[in-house]
Amino acid sequence: MICCGIESTAHTISIAIVSDDGGKCNILANEKHSVVTEEGGLIPRELREHHQEHAVPVLKNALEKAKVKMEDIDLISFSIGPGIGPALETGAVVARTLALKYNKPLLGVNHCVGHVELGKALTDCTDPIVVYVSGANTQIIGYEKGKYRVYGETLDIGVGNLLDGFGRKMSLGFPAGPVLDKMYFEGKKYVELPYTVKGMDLAFSGLQTAAVLKIGKVKEEDLAYSLLHNAFAMVAEVAERALAHTEKKEILLTGGVAASKALREMLGKMCEDRGAKLFVPEFQACLDNGLLPAWLGIVMYKAGNRMTVEESQVDQRQRTDSVEVNWV
Repeated sequence: MICCGIESTAHTISIAIVSDDGGKCNILANEKHSVVTEEGGLIPRELREHHQEHAVPVLKNALEKAKVKMEDIDLISFSIGPGIGPALETGAVVARTLALKYNKPLLGVNHCVGHVELGKALTDCTDPIVVYVSGANTQIIGYEKGKYRVYGETLDIGVGNLLDGFGRKMSLGFPAGPVLDKMYFEGKKYVELPYTVKGMDLAFSGLQTAAVLKIGKVKEEDLAYSLLHNAFAMVAEVAERALAHTEKKEILLTGGVAASKALREMLGKMCEDRGAKLFVPEFQACLDNGLLPAWLGIVMYKAGNRMTVEESQVDQRQRTDSVEVNWV
């Protein structure tokens, strides 16, 4: 089976083409175009315009790289949610158009579950606690009784938005995470900042506010170190509790913030102490990209999941634990 997957939840319009190679994800193409800004955040209207402008060129590039035609595609899948409404809808329109024009089955899939299944497919893990950290999402996830349960999550903003929001105040541009990660290893002194874990849940907005108020009052590298140290320690604490609760022995780290060397080191040390193993997919697969809906589309379609065009309305608040997982 060959699937064309369309990702458009936020700043990236991406189209990937993958095939099912005996249960393994065979990547034929993974093309994308992303919004990058020097200052300011993401504006939904501008995301729609960006995705509309670049969808066709990205599709053409993907088909050329995969050396296939639309007639060769067996399934069209797309990220149905969660995400930014206008961005999601643009990808959905592209998916519906292709499905109707070429008479192909259509399947909308959950973006977060896509990260989980792609991560599992590209690593050797089997039943992990998933640490999913991206711009808008921060969730600690594990499979249990037919669903991917959310054992803990952010109560306000995602850890990626924390880094980008703080980075804007530091005039670091978007995305700020890679710059802050470099500064983390240059920091020498811890600056007192909030640390907010509520049971199994996290809150980052107070941490961001307190850090912003200290800009210009302490050394930038020390402030970046302290911000990342607290944020990542909070994530590691909840992940460790989830390991203890479920007695699982694997951590799968995914999402855009998985690129952070500081976070990987912290989770690696925690796993070592607990006798667990840390898995991190190849970096590009952790980012928002068409591989997520493409591979999850194949997995769900093979399990018997189907969707009509009328059922393919996007849901920008669709939860990870709302998806019936009938393929595990």
